[in-house]
Amino acid sequence: MNTVKVRNVEIGAGKPKIIVPIVAKTRDEIAEQAKGLEGLPFDVVEWRVDWFDGSDDPAKVEEVLKDLRDILKETPVLMTFRTAKEGGEKAIEMDDYIRLNVEAAKTGLVDLIDVEAFSGDEVVKEIIEKAHEAGVKVVASNHDFFKTPEKDEIVRRLVYMQDLGADIPKIAVMPQNRKDVLTLLAATEEMAAEKADRPIITMSMAGTGVISRLAGEAFGSSMTFGAAKAASAPGQMGVAALNEVIDAIHDAM
Repeated sequence: MNTVKVRNVEIGAGKPKIIVPIVAKTRDEIAEQAKGLEGLPFDVVEWRVDWFDGSDDPAKVEEVLKDLRDILKETPVLMTFRTAKEGGEKAIEMDDYIRLNVEAAKTGLVDLIDVEAFSGDEVVKEIIEKAHEAGVKVVASNHDFFKTPEKDEIVRRLVYMQDLGADIPKIAVMPQNRKDVLTLLAATEEMAAEKADRPIITMSMAGTGVISRLAGEAFGSSMTFGAAKAASAPGQMGVAALNEVIDAIHDAM
C-alpha cells in the first residue's frame, strides 16, 4: 500500500495518526484553540471551517489559515467544510463549496482538504484535480449519522472514493447496536486487505462505536480523531487518553 506524506507525517505507516479538530466561530477563538494544543499528542489539525462565521469570505478564510500556520508551524492542517447534510454547521451552494476548497488549496497554507464524496462526480473531480495541482492532498469523505450500511456497501463507497482519485477515502457511520460496529470493522479489514492501494479512514460513531476509533491499526484504518476540548463528532475521546490506548495497542502488536 502507498502511504501519504504531509510535512513530517506519513499516513498509512506505523500507528494510526491522530487528528484534533478546531471548532470555533471567530478568528480569535480559532487562534486561541490552536495555541491551546501545545503539548498535546496529535499529528494533524483539522480546521472545521463550517463553524467559522466568515466561511463565505475567502479572504477571511485565508487570514485564519495564516494564523493557523503561524501558530502550528510544521503541523499538517486539514481544512474541512462539513455541510449540513453530512452533519456540519451550515449549508453551502456547490459553486461556493468548490471555490472555498480550491482557493484554500491555492494559498499553500493547507496540507489536506476534505471533499464530501457524494457532492457530485464533477464537483469532486474538479476539487481533487485543482487541489493536486496546488500540491494539496484530498480526503474524500462520507458520513451517515443515522445507520450503518451493509459491509459490501461500505466497501463500495470506499472503492468509489479511491476511484475518484482521493488520496485518503474516509467513512463514518452510526451504529444502532454492537453488531453494526463489527460490520464497520469487517468492511475496514476487507478494504484495507483486498482493495485499497492507499490509506483509508473509517469509524463507527457514538459511544457504541468508540472501539473503532482505537483499533484502527488492527483492522486497517490509518487515522483517528481525538478532542482537545470540543468534539466535532459523536464518540470522540480526549486526545491524551486516545493516544495512550493507541500506543498500548501499537506496542502490543
